[in-house]
Parts: sequence; structure tokens; C-alpha cells
Amino acid sequence: MTLAMSWDEWARHDGLALAARVANGELTAAELAAQAAAGIARVDPVLSGVVEVFADAIEDPAKAGANLAGPFAGLPFLMKDLGPTMAGRLQEQGSLYMRGNRPAADTHLTSKMRKAGLNLMGRTTTPEFGVCSSAENPAVYVTRNPWDTDYTTCGSSAGSAAMVAAGAVPIAHATDGGGSIRIPAGVNGNIGLKVSRGVFSIAPHLSDLSGLVSIQGCQSRSVRDTAAFVDHCRGGAPGEFMPYWTTPEPYVELIKRDPGKLRIALSHQWGDYRATPHIAAELARVGKFLESLGHHVGYALPEVDYRAAFAAQTTCYISNFAIVINNLLASRKLERPPADLIEPVNIRIWEAGRGTSFAERAAMQAVFNTTSRAFGAFFEDWDIILTPITALPTPKIGTTEYLTISDNPDVLDWFENLWRNFAFTPLANLCGIPAISLPLASNEHGLPLGIQAIGKQADDGLLLQLAAQIERAIGGQWNGGATPAVHVTKG
Repeated sequence: MTLAMSWDEWARHDGLALAARVANGELTAAELAAQAAAGIARVDPVLSGVVEVFADAIEDPAKAGANLAGPFAGLPFLMKDLGPTMAGRLQEQGSLYMRGNRPAADTHLTSKMRKAGLNLMGRTTTPEFGVCSSAENPAVYVTRNPWDTDYTTCGSSAGSAAMVAAGAVPIAHATDGGGSIRIPAGVNGNIGLKVSRGVFSIAPHLSDLSGLVSIQGCQSRSVRDTAAFVDHCRGGAPGEFMPYWTTPEPYVELIKRDPGKLRIALSHQWGDYRATPHIAAELARVGKFLESLGHHVGYALPEVDYRAAFAAQTTCYISNFAIVINNLLASRKLERPPADLIEPVNIRIWEAGRGTSFAERAAMQAVFNTTSRAFGAFFEDWDIILTPITALPTPKIGTTEYLTISDNPDVLDWFENLWRNFAFTPLANLCGIPAISLPLASNEHGLPLGIQAIGKQADDGLLLQLAAQIERAIGGQWNGGATPAVHVTKG
């Protein structure tokens, strides 16, 4: 098959650049879809990041639901196999239990994506129900890092991160309940923004109260693609439980201007959790770079009871997830999760969480409140908190203590192990504040290390402005201009 462009040319384009070529008649959306499908076929046999490609969406993007008059003009887009549903398409959530699950309707966000012109052409891997830090169960699939396939992509937006990093698509769907956009962005060398609460909706699924910590979003390779995704996919459905907010100016316009001089607080230890010396040194190096851009940089940290905050976050995950499993069991009239279909740690989380009392949830919410207010007070004096995305280097494939196939009998110990590596991401979910991972550093093994910028509630635009300022300063050369070992441009 003859493709519309060479792989080098394809990889040089971000999503908006490809969309512009469709809009001005140089290319068709079907040609873009064919190229993306060929890109997936080129890299996915090694990476195992794509569950399914939709043949009809490649053949005729408009007929499959993409609005070719939208700003993304039929741009190929992969959906994480979790969260927003697509009418009539499978959604199996990384689980043997969910095999054959075919939702009947689009969710609100899916409709927004289609209207924006995204061509939802396939689905990507995720750990079972999005729990844990790697899409890695040999009974389902093992997703590998394109920079070095001995390592994990982390998670839970594993396949989307791998496909964006490997150049198959410029942008893909991701979700984040505690770092699941930012962590895989960080270890795969992508841009990953977790927006503030009140931006994206997946109505009618999850009331905003029960889905308190979980956020939708994307993985991308350019700041403007992420900005455009937020601009065109944000907003609540009728009857939302909480207010949805917007901005006076689209982010794609805002990011054309540098922010003013920012007060940036560096931090590489949160409570009991500390980054390795190498990772702390990388953070300091990026801090000096930001000083060279004219920002004020120092070391500071919100006055939070970190132990209580992480305990409350753990209670939230365990109790929320127990309800998810309960609902799945009720739909099949089962008493308990089948051990041959649901992974061991997920069964233990269900066991630990199904008896959570209202009083325990109320205590959890009280800690959420005090933690959010401590961060709020901190942001009266500082504009941004800068941290590494991970405290430790990327795990190798098969590091079972991070996986839901672990045989760890103690759920709290299993979560504690996660926090040791991923401490810097989840409190932004707890507080409902924005945070972005930028591919600016590398870990001890030479693999990408994201640097995270956290802002105050509704300061998403400021994070994107800073990211765009950095992008201009480095000439668009994220990851130092390097590309992964597994990449569409590398036969």
C-alpha cells in the first residue's frame, strides 16, 4: 500500500499540523487513518499497546463518526480501553472478566471528541480496570516501553503512551485517577496534562462525587495539541452534579504568549517518600533552566500531613474500586469476584473496601479538605510546584510488586509500595488541581523522566503557558531531540 507521506514526514507533524493538511485539501482523513494504521502495524508487534483497530474507521472516518469539519479534521485517535465508551465498540478494561463487553452508547466526552473531529480508530491497553502502574498481565497482554522494551510503560494509560511515543499517532486518549496520564507520559517521553476538576465529563457514567479523583485527558507530543484537546472536549452534560468551568480565551491562543515571571517551588520529598539522588539532581537542573527563562525558583513544600493524605487517598481508591467490582458482580448475579477472571490484588482490594463505612468515607473527605486547603494556601505564595514524575527509575517488565497479579496478601502494603515510586502525582487528584508532565529529564538508566508542574485550581492555562514557553526555548526538542528505539521512523 502506498502511504500519503514518508515516516519522517509523518513524525514531524503534530496533530493540528496533520489536521491542517486535511482542512486545506492536501490529504484526506482516510489517508491519515491508513497511515496511522500502518504505523501501529509497524511498532505494535513489539510494544503490544493496541487492543484493536477499527477497520471501518480507517476506511471511512466520517461514516464512523468523525466530524471532518471539526478542528481536528478526522485526525486518527486511539481510545484507552477504559472510561468513555463508544457505541457498539468493545470496551474490555484490561480484564478477562470484561471480555465481550460492548456498550450501547457514546458517553458525553466521546461525543465531544467526535464533534471536535477526532477519528476514534482503535483502543489501547490498560491494566485491569486501570488499577496499578503497568499494563502487564501475560494472560491479557504485556505493554513495553518503546525506549527500551525490557522496561514497562507504567500505567494506567499504557498503550496510548506507547503509541504516541513510538510515533504511530500524535495524540491519544488517557485517564488519570492518581497519575495515570502523567506517569506513562513521564516514562515514555510524552506530554501529559491532568486538568483541574470540572473540565471533562464522562456523563452519564460516574456522578462527579463518586468519580472525585479521576480525570480524562490525552497523551501528546506538542503543547498545542494538548491545549486544543482541552479547548474542544471540555464541558459538562446537562444536569451535572457540580459546576463545569471554562476560560475567557482558548488555550491554543493563550499559549502563544509567555507567562510572566513565575514563583516556582522545587520539591523531591513528600512526607516519607523521596526521589533518588539522580532524579533529585535532574529536578535541580531543570530548576536552573527555568531560572534562565526568568522565573524565581526555590525549594518549598505545602504544609500537609502527607501520611494522612496518602492514607485518605488509599481509602478512596479501595472503597471506590470495591463499588466498581460490586456493580460488576451484581450485573452477573455473582457473590464474589471469580479468581480465574479478576486479578489477585483487585480481588483483595474488593475484600478490603466493600465494608467501608460512611464514617470512614467522611473522615477521608475531611482529610481531602484539609489537604486541598493546605495546597491552596501554598499557592498564595507560589505559582507552581515542580517535582519529578516518579521517585524511582522505571521498573523492568515483570516487577510484580507493582502489578495486580502480585501475590502480596496485604493491600495496604501493596499501595505503600506504589506510593514509594509514584508519590508525587496522586495528591493533585485528591485536591482537584492541574498538573502536567513534561519530557525534560532522564533517569539513571537513560530512559525518559517527566518533570511535573502542579498549579492551583483552574490554573491549567498557566501550566500550558509555561509548557509552551519551555517548548519554544528548546526549539520543540523534547527528550533532547531523541526518539525511542522502537519508532515508526526506524524500520
